[in-house]
Amino acid sequence: MTSTEYWNQYTENSDSNYNEEMAKFIRDLAISLRVQNVLEAGCNSGNDLKLFSKDFDVSGIDSNESAIRKASQNLPFKFKVSSVMELPFEDSSFDFVFTRNVLNYVDDSNMEKSVNELFRVSRKYILNVESFSENESQLQDVPIPMWGRNMYKRWRDFKVKIISNVDMHEEIDPKKSKFTLIRKI
Repeated sequence: MTSTEYWNQYTENSDSNYNEEMAKFIRDLAISLRVQNVLEAGCNSGNDLKLFSKDFDVSGIDSNESAIRKASQNLPFKFKVSSVMELPFEDSSFDFVFTRNVLNYVDDSNMEKSVNELFRVSRKYILNVESFSENESQLQDVPIPMWGRNMYKRWRDFKVKIISNVDMHEEIDPKKSKFTLIRKI
């Protein structure tokens, strides 16, 4: 299966991939951080954005055109086809930028550019919820190439305060991804 086929199928099945507990968690975190605008980098069809109210200025990007089309049809937010490696926004555009299981699919050779882009467009907070690997090794038994990520290690080279770096509770994310929240300084 090619990467394009995998992501088109994932988008087609996105309703069955919806994790309401995760969507609540991300929305509640944004509320508690008192942010005004949010960007999800790698939003697919917008599942993690479904519970945001119109009180927020919400945007999402994804490189999959069919995912952005679906998100745009179902949600009242701003969506663009774009890559996490080249975010089409000005510096410091968003109070809160987040990824969930997106950086796991970014090839090692593109990780530095992706992390730099997340940092560039964030004004305050960045959240990464990604499958974890201490040494960022490639994960096995997955349909397309995927790497565990150690975002704590990656953010240490930036001017940030690491607020949290813990395993997600299994009731929120059964995959027990690592939750890394940082604040730009």
